[in-house]
Parts: sequence; C-alpha cells; structure tokens
Amino acid sequence: MPERTYDFLLSTYQTEILKTLGIWSAFPESAASYRPDEKSRTVLEHMEHQVESEERWMRVMLGIETGDPYPRERTRAAFAQKYSEDAQRRLEMLRSKPEEWWREHVEFFDVKRSRAWIMTRRIAHTAHHRGQLAVYLRLLQIPQPSVYGPTADTGGRVMYQFPPQARHA
Repeated sequence: MPERTYDFLLSTYQTEILKTLGIWSAFPESAASYRPDEKSRTVLEHMEHQVESEERWMRVMLGIETGDPYPRERTRAAFAQKYSEDAQRRLEMLRSKPEEWWREHVEFFDVKRSRAWIMTRRIAHTAHHRGQLAVYLRLLQIPQPSVYGPTADTGGRVMYQFPPQARHA
C-alpha cells in the first residue's frame, strides 16, 4: 500500500505511545505520589492528565472515541495498561481515516484547525508532559529509558524500556 500524506502522523503517534509507556514503566509504584514541588503534579496525576486529556482531544476534536480513559485501579501499572490499550485502538481508528478527513477543519478550543494540525499539537502536548516526567526520574535518581535516542543510562543503546530485573522496585 502506498504511503499516504498523513501516515507520518500515525507513525509518530505510534512511537510516542511507546515512549510515553517507557517513561511511565521506569517509575516504581512507590514513586507514584512523588511531587518535586507543591505546584507540580504527582507522577500519577501526570498519568491521569495524559489519559484524560488525550481521550478528550481525540473524542471532542477528532471524533475518535474509546470510552472511559480511567483504569479500574489508580496505580502506575494500571494507567500504563489502560493507556496502551486505548491508544492502540485510537491508532487503528486513525489509520482508517481518508486523506480528506485530515484536512478538514474542526473546533480546537476557540478556533478551527485541521485535524492534522490538531494531531500534531496532541503529539507535542504528550511530549511536553513526558519531558516533565523524565525530569522527575532524574530527580529521583531513577535510570531513564530512551525517548529520542540513547540516554546516559542506556549504555549507548536505544532502550524504550528496561528489562524488568533492571527496574527499581
């Protein structure tokens, strides 16, 4: 199948899902309530914001609905599992959209933007919050997995997740 104009957004979203889950998996459950400053979100509050804001953007602005974004349990592992499932379903729905759909202008808060523009902005929003959590990992002295290449903790390799035995408990 030939590549379509907006397939790059789908492949970007797919890798952003992996990167988000990699950062989330680096946190031990014991760090879920960590907050570096009183004005900052906790680790779990960041995860909650990610699942809730991505669900809202996709449903309201893009018409992609996957249901309740919240896991049954409020744990790091449950948020990661639920986000992974919902994001993969979104990705499949987005793959089915025709070229014209991406160009159509829809409501983006108080202005109209193309769906391609909204998707780009969604990816940037996710990267912003993932970057905040990467800082939390450094502050907690927890090894950081790869995001856009090797980190100081991956030994020159790209590793989106550490093997289970290498993670902090």
